Amino acid sequence: MPVVPSEYHDLFEKATFAHVTTMLPNDTPHTTPVWIDYDAEDDRILVNTERGRRKAKNVQRDPTISVSMLDPDNPYRFLSVTGEVEEITTESAREHIDELAHRYTGEDEYQNPIQTERIVLRIRPDEVFSGG
Repeated sequence: MPVVPSEYHDLFEKATFAHVTTMLPNDTPHTTPVWIDYDAEDDRILVNTERGRRKAKNVQRDPTISVSMLDPDNPYRFLSVTGEVEEITTESAREHIDELAHRYTGEDEYQNPIQTERIVLRIRPDEVFSGG
């Protein structure tokens, strides 16, 4: 099974924005920019979102997903992953979004109002492409 190469793990330690593509009910792609994280121990890409958002609804119906990101320090260095959301969990999702907020904004807590509940999409990489 493909893994995220260790020389790209630094992308998950800085404010790297990613684009996540899921499939709409009419089988057309839906792409949104997101904050991104990685569980190196389990080799899983992590996306924190709210229950009820379009991407969350899409992966509940069809777990197929792709994630693409550019190194903010070198836009010719990239990582692209295609896989499946193998788990949707609320466990530690609130703490996780606060950690991401610190990385991306410097704030200790996520500043946007939470309208439903936070969830984490745990993505299993099936194909990994990198360059730069």
